[in-house]
Amino acid sequence: MKILKKLASFVLVLTLLSALLLTGCSNKKDNGEYVFKIGTANGSLCLAPLHVAADLGYFEEEFNAVGIKYELVEIDIQQTADLIASGKIDACVGLAGSLIPQVDSGLEITFTTGLHTGCTKFYASADSDINDMSDLKGKKIGVPGMSDSAVVALKRILNDLGINVSTNNMEIELIVYNLTDLPLALANGAVDAVALHDPVAASAESEYGFKKLFDLTEDGKFAEEYCCAAFVTTSTASEHPEAAAAYTRALMKASAYVQAEPKNSAKLQIDNNQCSGELERNTKLLASYNYQPSVSVMEDTFRNACTDLLEIGDLKEGRDINQFTSEHVAQFDSVPDSYIYNTNGTFSSVDSKKNNE
Repeated sequence: MKILKKLASFVLVLTLLSALLLTGCSNKKDNGEYVFKIGTANGSLCLAPLHVAADLGYFEEEFNAVGIKYELVEIDIQQTADLIASGKIDACVGLAGSLIPQVDSGLEITFTTGLHTGCTKFYASADSDINDMSDLKGKKIGVPGMSDSAVVALKRILNDLGINVSTNNMEIELIVYNLTDLPLALANGAVDAVALHDPVAASAESEYGFKKLFDLTEDGKFAEEYCCAAFVTTSTASEHPEAAAAYTRALMKASAYVQAEPKNSAKLQIDNNQCSGELERNTKLLASYNYQPSVSVMEDTFRNACTDLLEIGDLKEGRDINQFTSEHVAQFDSVPDSYIYNTNGTFSSVDSKKNNE
């Protein structure tokens, strides 16, 4: 009888362990088949490559080619880091400037390609005596969040101008508002300047007649750096490189399509309820960014941002930037540096740096 009880207890323990293991394997179906989970969300114009990759079948094409299943998971894009950390998704896209400090703090992701430049602007009211970024010393600046990519860009800009933005000696005051509330905060004089992302930036400039102080798309330093980038978990990059590569190729093709066909891309987003807005305005905004994807330029973006953040004091002291970059920007043999979209509907792989010369 004692033996039977011990055997029953042992079977119960094994059953519980098996249940826990099955629960923990969030990226596997009941039959054990691996499923690559892609975080996606509606509402943002900048997510055009993610939407286009789904709408035009680029995800389907690339994952079928390597025989790997994938799943699109609807998420709150603001919760991406938590979803990555908990294993709910394997990949997503996001603002590189927001993600790099999180990577420095231990977020286990690896960037696989840059998707587009631009989309962040800084404004003062039309009647303000602030005429450029050098006038922001000692001013109150409204931002969408302390960890927002706009804050990282702001610190890098002001640091270049000799304005101290280190934690211990901040010569500006940052005040957080919801992104959509920032224009009103500036109009009411609650802040001296604001950092805005499109399409809110474009709408606010038109509605309030704000004075544009800085546009990442137009500046020589930032014009060649990516605002939005694709990434996968670090474990996915090492354990499932074929899946990570398929995901990257699909997004690069979608990004190249947006670059060549901004109007069709904007129409797809509106027709599929992935983004609101007017077709003409959305088309104009998409066309104003550079959507040519690139692995090598993403590597440059990461390295440049980290170099500045280390100087400012917002990166762990003593970081080896080259090593840090190699650890968090992946390159896969089956992924070209870039794609361009051809008029016949095909894609050509190119070296984006040579292509821009």
